Amino acid sequence: MSNHVASDHSAPLKVAIILGSTRPGRRGEPVAKWVLEHAQKRTDAKFELLDLQDYPLPHLDEPIPPSAGKYAGEHTKKWAAKIGSFDAFVFVTPEYNHGTSGVLKNAIDFVYQEWNNKSAGFVGYGAMGGILAVESLRLVMGELQVADVRAQVPISLFTDFVDFQEFKPAAMKEALLTTMLDQVIAWGRALRALRVP
Repeated sequence: MSNHVASDHSAPLKVAIILGSTRPGRRGEPVAKWVLEHAQKRTDAKFELLDLQDYPLPHLDEPIPPSAGKYAGEHTKKWAAKIGSFDAFVFVTPEYNHGTSGVLKNAIDFVYQEWNNKSAGFVGYGAMGGILAVESLRLVMGELQVADVRAQVPISLFTDFVDFQEFKPAAMKEALLTTMLDQVIAWGRALRALRVP
């Protein structure tokens, strides 16, 4: 299975903003929509919100390791095609017990080559800005041959939400988001040579 996504180096970069929570009342939805809103003001890439609720994957049920690229399930093939269509990713992750969500880790684990030689950035949210969830994801990205960028956006449930409900990010968060997106796009472009024949 190939992860080549474009026919030439001039095609616009395609970036998925992956909403990594499916919990009822999830705080990640307004965060992901905020990321998309700001990202769509850019002209250097095309952005799409990828909501894991729209891809209801079971617990990993592929009999052959994903690195072999021999996917059996239709749900896996659909997910692989979607991930394979992107050049780069922004993960919007909650922090549960010092890590990312189970549903996001499960979705990541379903496929392999479709992640390779692409770039990724992170927006974490939680009591401490999702920092430990992002750190756990950075380890996973290394194994998937994904270049994760240094800049990240920590969203605090205490200071970026009103009464833990209404999302009102501090003004500085937009600047952090811009820097992170700059890096994701730069690395996504640089890695294109490895993805495009």
